[in-house]
Amino acid sequence: MCYWFAASLIAWGVLGVAGIYWYPLHWNSASTILFAAGIGCVANWLRNRSFHCVITGPLFFLTAILFLMGSLRVTRVNVNLVWSLLLVGTGVAFLLEWKYSKRPASQGS
Repeated sequence: MCYWFAASLIAWGVLGVAGIYWYPLHWNSASTILFAAGIGCVANWLRNRSFHCVITGPLFFLTAILFLMGSLRVTRVNVNLVWSLLLVGTGVAFLLEWKYSKRPASQGS
């Protein structure tokens, strides 16, 4: 969790600085935050091979792109629907990891 948070925080800072020059990526936009979370998931998967990151990383990137397209007025985005689907998808990813990921064998048995 700490590694994901650190990677996401660094990505958020870099994207926030880019947002000074290109407003759609300003520091508190949903797309910036979701891109940073997606980058954190990729970094976490590369380091720890967390199963849920295989699902949540692309999910964060997809929703970030949707919000970015909405802020650029390329398309209309139903914000509540997108956030709801993101929440459900993230929950499903964690449930799948909890149910199917390999756990270390218990010691002493």
